[in-house]
Amino acid sequence: MFDSRHIRTFHEVVRTGTYSAAARSLGYTQPAITQQMKALERSVGTPLFTRVGRRMRLTEAGEALSRHAGIILENISTAQQQMNAITRLRSGRVRICAFPSASATLVPEALARLDAGHPGIRVELQENEPPESLHRLVRGECDVTLAFTYPGLHEEVPDEVEEIPLLEDQLTVLLPVGHPLARRRSIKLTDLAGERWIAGCLRCRANLLHECAEDGFAPDITFTTDDNLVVQSLVAEGLGIAMVPALVLSFLCHKKVVGRPLDPASRRQVSAYVLREHLRIPATALVLEQLKKVAANRVGC
Repeated sequence: MFDSRHIRTFHEVVRTGTYSAAARSLGYTQPAITQQMKALERSVGTPLFTRVGRRMRLTEAGEALSRHAGIILENISTAQQQMNAITRLRSGRVRICAFPSASATLVPEALARLDAGHPGIRVELQENEPPESLHRLVRGECDVTLAFTYPGLHEEVPDEVEEIPLLEDQLTVLLPVGHPLARRRSIKLTDLAGERWIAGCLRCRANLLHECAEDGFAPDITFTTDDNLVVQSLVAEGLGIAMVPALVLSFLCHKKVVGRPLDPASRRQVSAYVLREHLRIPATALVLEQLKKVAANRVGC
């Protein structure tokens, strides 16, 4: 492998024509230049110069290396500039994979904060429900994943993944405004045993089944959709009720629908996930910092 210092010295010897001129230009001693060129010749396995009088003449190998030396040094300089920009947060790319209600709430505010202070950082947003979003993180298809878990359901997090808790998202029962229980301030799950239900994504459906089973009944699930707008529209028309998190209610509020918290309260944990070794990447760390700040300021979750 080439040492970039040797390539730089070689390039200067070629430009100036002698070891002594290159030494003056670079601020080295002539013996230091000689040692570097001998080391470079050992690494390539052949002489690069022949001496003609006081000047140095390139061998065939030296001619070949000379044609590439300037490009090599230019590429190194460009790479150094890009690395400096990334480490100083003037540029960089972070790919976020989030579930829909986080994409509509936490992510936009965090990205607005990020853009205000670091407009050179590019953020790409993907959407997926867990556990697929976590699989995408492990496969290297995203850099940060926002996902949620439920207390009663055992979740395995891969060893190489760091979980960063953001907030507890309170679950709410969604009812049509004319429902007899809509006047209550909170609702016991057992009071809803005879209702028709609208279930969400696979993880949310599993939690609904689990919580209802804990209270001694199996919910009558008549519709399943992970589209939060569809859920509210179905509830508004009296076609069923739903269990949704507070994050959903914060951005979708149908005028014919009301939300009531469960008694006792039930919550899901919303967290950010990142590969542990990526925590040291400046742009990724900054995105996580902004997400934590936004989550800390959420009201009603």
